[in-house]
Amino acid sequence: MDFKITSDFQPTGDQPSAIKQLVNGVQNNLPAQTLLGVTGSGKTFTIANVIEQTQKPTLILSHNKTLAAQLYGEFKQFFPKNAVEYFVSYYDYYQPEAFIPSSNTYIEKDLSINDEIEKLRLSTTSALLSGRRDVIVVSSVSCIYGIGNPIEFKSNVIQIKKGEIISRNKFLHQLVGSLYSRTTGDFLRGNFRVKGDTVDINLAYADYSLRVAFWDDEIEDIEFFETLSGKSIEKLDNVTIYPANIFVTSPDSMKSAIYQIQEDMVKQVDYFKEIGKHLEAKRLEDRVTYDLEMMRELGYCSGIENYSRYFDNRLAGSRPFCLLDYPCRI
Repeated sequence: MDFKITSDFQPTGDQPSAIKQLVNGVQNNLPAQTLLGVTGSGKTFTIANVIEQTQKPTLILSHNKTLAAQLYGEFKQFFPKNAVEYFVSYYDYYQPEAFIPSSNTYIEKDLSINDEIEKLRLSTTSALLSGRRDVIVVSSVSCIYGIGNPIEFKSNVIQIKKGEIISRNKFLHQLVGSLYSRTTGDFLRGNFRVKGDTVDINLAYADYSLRVAFWDDEIEDIEFFETLSGKSIEKLDNVTIYPANIFVTSPDSMKSAIYQIQEDMVKQVDYFKEIGKHLEAKRLEDRVTYDLEMMRELGYCSGIENYSRYFDNRLAGSRPFCLLDYPCRI
């Protein structure tokens, strides 16, 4: 779908000239352009017109969450039929872990994640990998912070269609592999529930849920429905289900990462012992061993992002993946 502005206003004053110059600059691949204007002069509307005329996927970078939220609301109004996404840090509170060897004091990491913002971040990555061109992402500097591997994220996308032959159990295993959790209690975001031959999925990146009905090993019906009321929204012939978490990996990557983590742990522990830091060596060995046990048993551990280099198969010292690595089809 092409970008199409919905507005009662038309460019006036200096705006038509500014739009023309900015569009020409984009088409001529200028590395940078600056739009000057006082507050209330219509800079956002001007940029919206530039997006409409260039028809390019766009990242709008803001220096704080408040302005990002304002821009997100404005661009949603200008482009109601296009994918306007919001990507900012989802931490309401974050205290990093710390260890003080002199007193053998360990301060555990503590954090609070905003569930609504996490949903919007997942919606952003899903839109970027969906194949559509009409994507606008309004972001803070969070877009350069480390997130999951886009290749692993895409490899765990589930695509199904009406009439497809697939066993219900295989489909459930695919959901678990995409980090959805089965529940018989509260139907929360990122959960799925099974009632006979019907599977309900509370999509992690949307405000609605998905219902997949089976007849034996055939997908008989697919529909979106309102999560709270159960009211049907739309019948579908096919659907793409994106993972419930940005940090998703395959079993093979997990096994390889565990092996490499353990190997590097042994080397670092031996090094600490050689230089006389026995307390640090014991602390490191206990913590990493516990984390590895959690990974083997549950598939994750607290602070698993500390091991992202191993799961991403990156070289030591290389930067982590970030939102800029999630390509939108150009």
